[in-house]
Amino acid sequence: MDQLISALGKKDHALLIDCRTLGAKAVSMPKGVAVVIINSNFKRTLVGSEYNTRREQCETGARFFQQPALRDVSLEAFNAVASELDPVVAKRVRHVLSENARTVEAASALEKGDLQRMGQLMAESHASMRDDFEITVPQIDTLVDIVKATIGDQGGVRMTGGGFGGCVVALIPEDLVPAVRQAVAQQYEAKTGIKETFYVCKPSQGAGQC
Repeated sequence: MDQLISALGKKDHALLIDCRTLGAKAVSMPKGVAVVIINSNFKRTLVGSEYNTRREQCETGARFFQQPALRDVSLEAFNAVASELDPVVAKRVRHVLSENARTVEAASALEKGDLQRMGQLMAESHASMRDDFEITVPQIDTLVDIVKATIGDQGGVRMTGGGFGGCVVALIPEDLVPAVRQAVAQQYEAKTGIKETFYVCKPSQGAGQC
C-alpha cells in the first residue's frame, strides 16, 4: 500500500486500492479537509508475533469457508455460521469483512463530500480494530478519544498502520486543526506520559509510473 500510494498518488485525492489485483482508483477529497497524522510514539513490542497470529487466524477463517481469502466471503454467509467458528477466529473474520465493506463505503462518502458519514465509518473502523481485531493499545485509544471529543461529528479519526502503537489518522475541517492540536498537546502526555508528534498533511502527487 505504501509503495502504491507513493507511485500513484494524485493531488487532493485518496487512493482506493484492490490488494488482489493491485488496481487503484483515485478518490477525490472534499475541499477544506486536512489529513492529520498523530504519532503516539508508543514503542511497539508485539507487532511481529501478533501480526503472524492475526494472519493465521484469518487464514483459518478462509479455510472454514473454503475460500482463497476472506474477501471472497460475504457478511451474510459469515453471519449465518459465525457461531460455528472459534470465537476468536470469528472476531477476526468479522473485522476483515466489515472493514472491506466500510472501505468501499468510505470511498463513496469521500467522493460525495460527506464528512459526517466518513467520520462514522472511521469510528466503526477503530472500534472494530480495538474490539474484534484487537490491535490497538491504550495510548492509541486515548488519542482517538481526545480527537473525537474535539471534532464531534465534523470528521473522523482512527488508528492507522499495523497496530500495537504507531499513529492515528484524522480527516477534519482545516479550521479545526488548531483546536485538535491544542487538545492533544494538553491531554495526551498528561494521560499517558508520552509526548505525541503532530503532522498536518495534504494529499499530493505521487512519483508516477515508469
